[in-house]
Amino acid sequence: MNFLGHLYFSNNNLDLMVANLFGDFCKGKSYLSYPLQTQKGVLLHREIDSYIDNHAEVVTVRKRLHSILPKVSGIAIDLYFDHLLAKNWDKFHNLTLEEFLAVFYKHTLSINGTYPDEFLHFITKLRDSRWLNHYPSPFGFQKSCEGVSHRLSFENELKNAPRLLQPYESELLKVFKVYMRDAQIRFNGA
Repeated sequence: MNFLGHLYFSNNNLDLMVANLFGDFCKGKSYLSYPLQTQKGVLLHREIDSYIDNHAEVVTVRKRLHSILPKVSGIAIDLYFDHLLAKNWDKFHNLTLEEFLAVFYKHTLSINGTYPDEFLHFITKLRDSRWLNHYPSPFGFQKSCEGVSHRLSFENELKNAPRLLQPYESELLKVFKVYMRDAQIRFNGA
């Protein structure tokens, strides 16, 4: 899962949400130099990434998509699952997506200097652009794919994922539902 999934599986703990997102910025054991709550968020981030990467249904569909999205099929699934989570948000949370994100954005105004400037800049950009609010729309999914594609250091087809995934939408939705059922038990105790 991508940003929205990481926020969701932080179980409404705002500090953990921020620390969970920080997991993308923390390499190796460098997280050990941060406060305990931050360490917990980084470890949760890694656990979520590992869980989706090794989930049997996800592995199967990722292998099927490898031919059309070589090297990035896993990333495409992460982004698409965030899109599906956003589209189906009312099935997973009692707040609307907009309300949930507004609470998170407001909380990010109070994070302190615990985090490095690069991450604080990312959080400011995330909050100010409100790009997570666009995740439910095809436009939001397209922009997510383009953004990640540009940040990769190798040529890739991720920017074309929305079009390339269209024939697989029903299969991906089924896998998403199974994954979310299993991940909710794992991370939310549902």
